[in-house]
Amino acid sequence: MSTKVLGTRTPHRLQSSAGLQACLHRRGSPEGLRYALLRQGALAVAAALALLAVTSCNRGRDSTASSATPRIALVLKTLNSPFFNDMQRGAQEAASRLNVDLVVQAAEREIDVERQMQIVENLLQTGVKALCLTPSGSREVVPAVVKANRASIPVVIVDTRLDKAAADEAGAKVVSFIGSDNYEGGRIAAKFIVEATKGKANVAVLEGIPGHETGDSRLRGFKDGIKDSPGIRIVASQPANWERDQGFNVFQNMLQAHPDVDTLFACNDMMALGAVEAIRAANKTGSIRVVGFDAVEDARKAIREGTMLGSVAQFPDEMGRLAVENAVHAIKNEPFEADAKVRIELITKENVK
Repeated sequence: MSTKVLGTRTPHRLQSSAGLQACLHRRGSPEGLRYALLRQGALAVAAALALLAVTSCNRGRDSTASSATPRIALVLKTLNSPFFNDMQRGAQEAASRLNVDLVVQAAEREIDVERQMQIVENLLQTGVKALCLTPSGSREVVPAVVKANRASIPVVIVDTRLDKAAADEAGAKVVSFIGSDNYEGGRIAAKFIVEATKGKANVAVLEGIPGHETGDSRLRGFKDGIKDSPGIRIVASQPANWERDQGFNVFQNMLQAHPDVDTLFACNDMMALGAVEAIRAANKTGSIRVVGFDAVEDARKAIREGTMLGSVAQFPDEMGRLAVENAVHAIKNEPFEADAKVRIELITKENVK
């Protein structure tokens, strides 16, 4: 319809101009002039009405498409991690099944909270209908959540809870949290180490980002899990910020300062895998037990090969799936679970296959 109307505008204008000239010269009559002006005006009105119809038609189609395919943002901590790659896959599966336009973005590094906040704020301005967020900083991202609240954009928090005090003070609201029980995961890792060492070990700990709810909960659960075993001593505990290269460097320094370390608990697998490389470089493979968290594929391979003793498995693909599902429920004002727990499981050589 639009091509046809736009394609005929120029000939009509030429014809109208020629008709006007003819009438002006017709015996110089006022009737001729009036006729030409009326004809010219009628053509202009007709063209304007046609253009308005085209515009309205197109606008209607855009509105229908927008409401039929809601745009949802998934902002991860990073895309340079198998854990978050699995979460993205689960989210994309749900988005495809539910006819959702899913936009996935992340900072390059997990510790880059400022960049994550910029990503969130930019996406809020693009008209997304819901925001799914894995916070790189439990407190730092609260202002971005408040901005989403002010724009009436529902927020689903995944994997890492917002800091409750900071959220309450700012009035930040989330419609759903999806994640595993990190505290319980830390306790499971502790119990496994107590059993594997028969209650006697010199333990080093690789922590996550200081002040980060996920790592803090895992560390607290681990400490509570060993407190009734006096033979389990933590001889060193330092952050390695979730990253593999930092896991290597920090644990290498730990080994030099504490050569009696015989067990390591890492609050995620990337740090654990870095430590495995440091152990290999120190020619201590097989003499130091390594337990991680997340059970990513490289960690499962290390468990099969015997360079890691175990890892606490989360299911990030399930987190991603539930995040998109709950976001869609929120958009449609449908009921959903406000606090969805994803299962955890200890992976060892016995069940890794």
